[in-house]
Amino acid sequence: MARKERYLVGLDVGTSKITTIVGETTDDGGLDIIGIGLAESKGIRRGVVVNLEAAVESIKKAIDEAELTAGVEIDSVHLALSGAHVKAFNSRGVVAVAGKNREITREDVRRAIDAAKGVALPSGREILHVLPQDFVVDEQDGIGAPIGMTGSRLEVNVHVVTGSASSTQNTVACVNRAGVAVV
Repeated sequence: MARKERYLVGLDVGTSKITTIVGETTDDGGLDIIGIGLAESKGIRRGVVVNLEAAVESIKKAIDEAELTAGVEIDSVHLALSGAHVKAFNSRGVVAVAGKNREITREDVRRAIDAAKGVALPSGREILHVLPQDFVVDEQDGIGAPIGMTGSRLEVNVHVVTGSASSTQNTVACVNRAGVAVV
């Protein structure tokens, strides 16, 4: 059997169905779909867990079917969340470039993204994902990959996706109880 890191597994927990898809990375950087599992969604309504045990059983069925069709054991998944509790907004982070010769590093990019995440969230919400849109180096905008460029000020425009903390935690708990980790 090939190394586990060659496989990527996605799990979509929806209101009508639960889908698990298994992909195998290729040597040229692509991804081949090698397995899929579908199950009727029970215990989920509008993206929110309403019956924990029913949701766990539905998730197990979808994962088991994907394991069978792919011929691999699934121990972790990338979880897709949906529902009315998922919201998004744009944000911006700004940092001074700290590196030697003012060359932008991965650390500078990470600090800029962290600055963009430093917004006050309403009570009961958590950040699910931060998607960098573009970067600005010394007022030059539209930069896609600033690492290695020279500048004194780095800005990033991001799209921040948030969700209800309790809804997210309940869905993750269902996945964990189905025997897999969420990455």
